[in-house]
Amino acid sequence: MRAAVWLTIAAVVVIGAIIAVGAVTTVVQSATNPQLAAYNCQAALGPVSTDGTSGGDDAAALDDEQKQHVALIIQIGKQRNLPPLAWQVAIQAGMTESRLHNVHYGDRDSQGLFQMRPSMGWGSVEQVTDPVYAVNKFFDVLEKVPNWKDQRPGDSAQDVERSAFPDRYHRWEAMAATLIGSVGQIADPTGCGQGFGNLLPPPTAAAGKAIEFALSQQGKPYLWGASTASQDAYDCSSLMLQSYRTAGVLLPRVSKDQYRAGAHMPVEQAQPGDLLFWAYDPGNPVTIHHVAMYLGDGKIVEAQQTGVPVHVRPVKWTESELVRQAVRPGV
Repeated sequence: MRAAVWLTIAAVVVIGAIIAVGAVTTVVQSATNPQLAAYNCQAALGPVSTDGTSGGDDAAALDDEQKQHVALIIQIGKQRNLPPLAWQVAIQAGMTESRLHNVHYGDRDSQGLFQMRPSMGWGSVEQVTDPVYAVNKFFDVLEKVPNWKDQRPGDSAQDVERSAFPDRYHRWEAMAATLIGSVGQIADPTGCGQGFGNLLPPPTAAAGKAIEFALSQQGKPYLWGASTASQDAYDCSSLMLQSYRTAGVLLPRVSKDQYRAGAHMPVEQAQPGDLLFWAYDPGNPVTIHHVAMYLGDGKIVEAQQTGVPVHVRPVKWTESELVRQAVRPGV
């Protein structure tokens, strides 16, 4: 069913033979169905889970009422032609505020799915405890947040809710992205297929081929310790190994060893195809636990964690645990 949704979307990645640094790599996307195009390409920001939880496990643990409210959020989001990122923001907010239950109590006069306060102009008690009203009201306010499409979904949830604990909304990113895929029937819930704008030129021909392979694996599941002899599933380092192997560059199996498999440079100088690393202690390479491929234009492709398929997401040089050196394999 998910694959059928995407039969109407044509995403063509043009990564040809890169002969020199000056070659141009372009990503072209065209949508033959304008209605689908309105909401199929804005989930590239999530999930960016920071606590290692499994989105699939969290989603499977939801009870019937919670599942009904997830379905309602997605249904109304589609009716309003809002992108999956909006659904994700609402799911994370609802899960944080009420565990996606329509409660008739809360802090001071807060009530309902999103703990809206009648005294603060959210509506009457009857309205804020009506899930249909509450979801539409949440989306009304979200659409007025200036940069909600350009930031982490948890940050947008905070902009709507104005909580005294702004970081707590990030807890449910992986779960929300999983639900967008399973309930919303979006084939690539955490990205936009292979179409996400123009990329910078790869610094080597090997980098161009590695990028092409990594992007073609989007949507495939994460599997810790995945085999490097098949392309059914990946963990972070097996995706990097297989991507560069197609380009004739052999990398070690695990991320901390891949850190020593090329030329180092300041992470801010990374170019497309370079590897970025995350460590429990960014100053100690022995603690590296994750690797991803930089694509240029502030984006990476990665196999992140259980429950999250291979996807493209934005990256910031200020991210927690990001190692300050990038690696250029084969150089």
